[in-house]
Amino acid sequence: MSQRVDFRLTDDQRALRAGVRELLEGRFPRERLRAAVDGGPPVVDRALWRELGGAGFFALRLREADGGVGLGLPEAVLAFEEAGRALLPGPLVATHLAAGVVEGAAEGRAVVTALDTAGDGVGVGDGAGALVEHLASADAVLAIGAPGDGDVEALPAAGLARAARPVRSVDPATPLHRVPNPDRVPHPDRVPHPGRVACPGRLAASARPAGPRSAGRYRREAVLLTAALQLGSAARTVEMAVRHARERFQFGRPIGAFQAVQHLCAGMLVRAETARSVVYAAAVTEDAGEVAAAKLLADEAAVHNARDCLQVHGGMGFTWEADVHLHLKRAWVRAEQWQRAADAEEELAAGLLRFGA
Repeated sequence: MSQRVDFRLTDDQRALRAGVRELLEGRFPRERLRAAVDGGPPVVDRALWRELGGAGFFALRLREADGGVGLGLPEAVLAFEEAGRALLPGPLVATHLAAGVVEGAAEGRAVVTALDTAGDGVGVGDGAGALVEHLASADAVLAIGAPGDGDVEALPAAGLARAARPVRSVDPATPLHRVPNPDRVPHPDRVPHPGRVACPGRLAASARPAGPRSAGRYRREAVLLTAALQLGSAARTVEMAVRHARERFQFGRPIGAFQAVQHLCAGMLVRAETARSVVYAAAVTEDAGEVAAAKLLADEAAVHNARDCLQVHGGMGFTWEADVHLHLKRAWVRAEQWQRAADAEEELAAGLLRFGA
């Protein structure tokens, strides 16, 4: 007899989501987003980072005995969905994963970015090296090795930055550096996980992370949390399109009264809600195939919803002053992070072959 699984949010989970949204609306309103985009070279806002750390954003899954909140991956997904909705910049996923591994990460005192040394994760495109976000602002780098070898290291960012070169990013709030030959980056302070980096520079031992995790586990969690960011952006562009369709008048009627606009908005909603169901389910099961499906659908929802939102806005959607293009550009960057569409499709195909066997 099959057992019914209830994926509805609990009251505590709803309260968590509402609390994160209220925090971000108060600490990172649209004015701060525009300032981050228009204010020259993008850097991580350290004050905001510490506020997020103080609110427990990075320590959500760290054990209470180690100063964390003690929640699970489903709750982290809800928090990251809200961060994606707000287009919060910075290496959120890496700093969250580094809580308990890199000193100060849980409290937001340290900014941690990530490097996928396996060469298939953080935006490796043409074989020229791995792309690392916000390297210039980071104190440490979480280097994640090839699946199956269990190799996860914490590196001070300064040494890695010397081997990297900046590259132009399509997203004005996400600076990128390319690291050539990421699996052979020399650094005198390489320390295998579990280790703890005291940022900046000095290394310390005695880390107490929230349980042992392999490189594959770190990567899978990074994929899912990135999908949650994409989901938040996809849902936000639905709201933006519907609001504009109600407020913008042509020929004496709101443009939302026209069937073509209605179809665009309806398609956006279907994409976002389909992605939401798969992302939430993957957070519960943590199955590699379901995580790949979540990333695939969330990427599609974020990119296509931003494009359709731009169409609903018409000519003004193409202007720098509108926020639509920021969602589209961030969605493009995230779609290349951790698990691209081709990699997710390969993971799903492999799962189907295993199931058929």
